[in-house]
Amino acid sequence: MTAPSITPVILTGGSGTRLWPLSRTARPKQFLALTGETSMLEQTIARAGGARFGEPLLVGGAAQEDVLQLLAGSDAAIILEPEARNTAPAIALAALVLPPETAMLVMPSDQVIADVPAFEAAVEQAAALAAKGWLVTFGIAPTGPETGYGYIRQGEALDGHGFRAARFVEKPDRETAQGFLEKGGYHWNGGIFLFTAGRFLEALEKHAPDILAAARAAYEAGHRDGAVHRPDAAAFAKAPATSIDYAVMEKAERVAVVPVSMGWSDVGSWDALHEISEQDSSGNALSGDIVAIDTANSLVRSDGIKVTTVGVEDLIVVATKDAVLVMPRGESQRVKEIVAQLKTEGSETL
Repeated sequence: MTAPSITPVILTGGSGTRLWPLSRTARPKQFLALTGETSMLEQTIARAGGARFGEPLLVGGAAQEDVLQLLAGSDAAIILEPEARNTAPAIALAALVLPPETAMLVMPSDQVIADVPAFEAAVEQAAALAAKGWLVTFGIAPTGPETGYGYIRQGEALDGHGFRAARFVEKPDRETAQGFLEKGGYHWNGGIFLFTAGRFLEALEKHAPDILAAARAAYEAGHRDGAVHRPDAAAFAKAPATSIDYAVMEKAERVAVVPVSMGWSDVGSWDALHEISEQDSSGNALSGDIVAIDTANSLVRSDGIKVTTVGVEDLIVVATKDAVLVMPRGESQRVKEIVAQLKTEGSETL
């Protein structure tokens, strides 16, 4: 008997400011070709394009409609959020659109997964648990004491398919993160989930009924244009802006984690992009019209103009037609300070 298909639910609404100046509010990183010839959104769609998967459902912002249809196809099923209200309301809209028994594979649109077979194997394990009523999250094998991610501690084993999620930990300090790695049984929270639509709505009803009520009202008062659903803006604005982790996963009783090592990165900074990019013999990740002389361990990227470097190392240099970013490697999380300053100035480069 053929297993039922899994619907990929792809969340596209992120703003991507951590990769400024290449990523902008109007065109965040998921719409850019940062790690290959196609955009990160297109790579995410392709990753879930096998026989086990049904047609994807994209959930994004209303301002993204044109680029979503350009990259995903004019017939793509899309839910356009009137405004960003975080992941729990967005996923609620998707669950309301789908039949209750549908298995939903919820994924951000801006992640890299290098080992697709490992990803597919983890999906199969998660699907087996979801069929038994579990809400499943994917636990990414940690490669270091990262302080920028949440962690999940595994509990008892579940039929060889995964583990009960015993604890969620928000972004720990370095000492705590190092302790997790030494202790074992802790995984990064990569923001990928699998459950049936009906089971997720039941969990929302119990743990975050205000989110479900607002999403249902927005869905029912909305309208459809072909494959595009437009929820009602006034009703959706009443949904608390809450993540799925806070709203459901940290509170529900039957939450499982499937550990997976699949070459995962959320490409959450220029340092992360340097780490996963192809590098020359001097450790440089170069992209665009670049001349690098006596340059080492740097990321240098140009979106048009020629960029030259001489006698430098451990730098991040990113140039676009209207902005240039220069900073030491290891400091790329400070891009948020630049973005904040530009917002204060009312800059048009955002």
